[in-house]
Amino acid sequence: MVKKRTYQFGILAEKVAIFFLRLKGYQILKWRYQSRFGEIDILAKKSDVIVAVEVKARSSEVLIEEVLHPKQIERIQKAAQFFIAQNPQFHSHDLRFDFIKINKFFLPKHYRNFIS
Repeated sequence: MVKKRTYQFGILAEKVAIFFLRLKGYQILKWRYQSRFGEIDILAKKSDVIVAVEVKARSSEVLIEEVLHPKQIERIQKAAQFFIAQNPQFHSHDLRFDFIKINKFFLPKHYRNFIS
């Protein structure tokens, strides 16, 4: 039961993040994008930038480094590069990696360019 509630909290957090990004002028390209390298929570576009967004829902205050491990970051990078490779219309776009943390009150905090 706890696992199901946690999963539902995560799905709702992703939906909040999508709404938040749309309000900020992003076009949502994919939600829960699956590739052979793994999943990206949200792929969005703003101007000539493709943004791979990882969303984490946490009821307590945590640092990005505590929730995103090097293997996970590598997986997100490979999946995003695969997406661009598979979509020629985005070959000239820049690629950025963002992180959105959703707290227990469903308030988003957006960290732009968290992977250098």
